[in-house]
Amino acid sequence: MPRDQPLIHPLSALLLIVVDALWTIPDMAAFAWLVTVPACFLAVFLPSFFIQKLMKKDSAGKAFAVAAALGVLAAVPTPIMGTAVGAIALALSGLRTLGLKQ
Repeated sequence: MPRDQPLIHPLSALLLIVVDALWTIPDMAAFAWLVTVPACFLAVFLPSFFIQKLMKKDSAGKAFAVAAALGVLAAVPTPIMGTAVGAIALALSGLRTLGLKQ
């Protein structure tokens, strides 16, 4: 991987931000976590895997690892984007390059 390419495709990071923001809904009841935790994982894992594999051209193993890590971050039942973990995920994403031509 060239040094100037981010580890995480910007669209994968954007997807994580959107799904992670759902945890800020105050009516999120703990009993619903049985459904919402796996749903959040899958909502980020599946698209991220294909984004990493098809758009970023990562190998299947690397795409799986990145998608799994992002899926786990999305499944944590609290917003993480305002934490150090979220800052690291954003730093690795190259989100700033989303609108730029390369």
